[in-house]
Amino acid sequence: MASKQFACKASEVPPDAAKIIKLGNLSLGIFKVGDGYHALLNVCPHKGAALCQGPVCGTTKQTDKAEFVYERAGELVRCAWHGWEFDIRTGEFLVDPRVKARTFPVSVESEDIFVHV
Repeated sequence: MASKQFACKASEVPPDAAKIIKLGNLSLGIFKVGDGYHALLNVCPHKGAALCQGPVCGTTKQTDKAEFVYERAGELVRCAWHGWEFDIRTGEFLVDPRVKARTFPVSVESEDIFVHV
């Protein structure tokens, strides 16, 4: 059964980076994406890097032309070690959605953000 634990105040979450918190032995990143707040385990499933300390970014869209189209700005976190990009909302690795960073449900009450672990 998941327990609801206070993570931080909404005002503490930067618009373009994660707020890193500790809940017991877990290091988590709290992110603000356009539709709300999201929590990811601060461990990259590739090699164990501190995933949530990487940059919040977008990515280039695959096209049939020799062009660069940037999309999804602010929806991804890029691991600082090897550049793997993960969807902040779902934890999915963009190259292979079967690889996922662990996510946790989040709720917001007034200005308080809670993570359900």
